[in-house]
Amino acid sequence: MKFHSLTKMLTVGLIAVVTAALLAGCGSESSQKKFLNIATGGTAGTYYPIGGAMAEILNKEIPGMNASAQSTGATVANINMLKDNSVDLAIVQNDITYYAVNGTEMFKDKKVDNIRGIASLYPETCQFVTLDKSGIKSINELKGKRVAVGAAGSGAEANARQILEAYGITYDDIDVQYLSFAEGASALKDGNVDAAFLTAGYPTSSVQDIASQNKVRLLPVDADKAEALIAKYPFYTKTTIPAGTYAGFDEEVPTISVMAMLVATDKVDDKMGYDIAKAIFTNLDRLQAAHSVGKLITKDTALEGMSLPMNAGAEKFFKE
Repeated sequence: MKFHSLTKMLTVGLIAVVTAALLAGCGSESSQKKFLNIATGGTAGTYYPIGGAMAEILNKEIPGMNASAQSTGATVANINMLKDNSVDLAIVQNDITYYAVNGTEMFKDKKVDNIRGIASLYPETCQFVTLDKSGIKSINELKGKRVAVGAAGSGAEANARQILEAYGITYDDIDVQYLSFAEGASALKDGNVDAAFLTAGYPTSSVQDIASQNKVRLLPVDADKAEALIAKYPFYTKTTIPAGTYAGFDEEVPTISVMAMLVATDKVDDKMGYDIAKAIFTNLDRLQAAHSVGKLITKDTALEGMSLPMNAGAEKFFKE
């Protein structure tokens, strides 16, 4: 009797062990944890909430996924983190990414070749802002004026320089002020500059702030100049800022934008690239809930301004 019980216990125990091993074997593919770090931007900006929503989508939609978004110093810092493989995914501006993969501007002689595109997200619009009382109505009229072009070596400053160049204006033709937009906005309100430049999604809170106390004007980028810029710098796209975007300014403004985009290191394989693109672009409502720019993220514009080679899996998803 005892012998039979012992045998039975051993048999049951062995079956349990074998079953557990088999189950573990079957489940290892889906339950194997996949860790992805997403680099975003400052907590007060746009990249951070969008990246956080992306992490939530990936965790919900991809089995075994453990994605997390982290606050960073935005595009240039993110590209350096991708280069060092300290993050897997990042939200970046497509123009700065173009400079990185081509080794130009702030990445001169520091070419980065391990980045692949996942998708373009939403436009970050180039905006020349002046006060209505300045009487300035076109970019041509900035010659001889005090212009805040962005912090030295920033992506915005490169945008300002390229747009002015399309109008035949160099920094020798203006009184150039290397001010971040926060500094430029203050200088504009105080009458210390005639125009200030920024690259950001509209409506931009700092411009809304100026418009709440002063009548502002945005300077258009003419269609022929926009086309010349796009031909030379493939990361630009045409944009129209709707009339009434800023209080007291009821004209629509043709201009150009760069795109915020999601990129990955080349360590993210094609299957994962496909799964990431599919998860995000079939759950866009969650990005819309995270930030107002979410409504500008669409599958139709996911390849616009793509300024680098894509992850083949993500490309396959968008071309299906």
